[in-house]
Amino acid sequence: MIDMIDTQFIETACLIGEPVRATIMWALMEGRAMTATELAMVADTSPQNITMHLSKLVGAGLLSAESQGRYKYYTFARTEIAYAIESMAILIPSSSANKSLAKEKEPMIKECRTCYDHLAGKVGVALTEGLLDQKLIISGESKFELSSKGFRWFSNFGLDINALMEERRSFIRPCLDWSERRYHLAGSLASAFLDEMVSLDWLRKIRNSRTVLVTAKGRKAFYDRFGFSA
Repeated sequence: MIDMIDTQFIETACLIGEPVRATIMWALMEGRAMTATELAMVADTSPQNITMHLSKLVGAGLLSAESQGRYKYYTFARTEIAYAIESMAILIPSSSANKSLAKEKEPMIKECRTCYDHLAGKVGVALTEGLLDQKLIISGESKFELSSKGFRWFSNFGLDINALMEERRSFIRPCLDWSERRYHLAGSLASAFLDEMVSLDWLRKIRNSRTVLVTAKGRKAFYDRFGFSA
């Protein structure tokens, strides 16, 4: 017998699984709010059709909409939804994922990219493993924890750890990387860490893309601090 939770799961899966709506959700993984017109172009559909699909996603609590002037901007209703979308990509067979990556307009997306608001790809995974090796974060029972050494390190790096812990979202958690098939760091700590690395010019974001460039300064910092070459 199917209970209420089963029914809700089926309804949500059907909502996300529809091709246009799946395209919308994947496009929003760039981490920026997008208008209906922009999403219609990405999904290659009409304004009327995209409005209908967006209405369903907002109604289901998967997206939120905010009006600014003449435009309405759409984003994920919660960061956990972005994590779920990223994790779904792990279901793609490895051989198929590699073929898709080979056809990408930006093949560097496998090397270094954003996963919504934190770092992913080969560099994101290597950085996470560097944090684990230095015991700045600790892995156990399918979760990450910040060590006392890590608290001091990230604080010295310029992050307000106490404020990040108080945010209404996960503070620190593992996120399964769909291209590397290993974990990278997610949560409010990972988001603030990425922002700080961008501020220090270790990393540079590419407009309208999830690809992230590692600068010469960043390559040196990653090697000196964590022992890996980016």
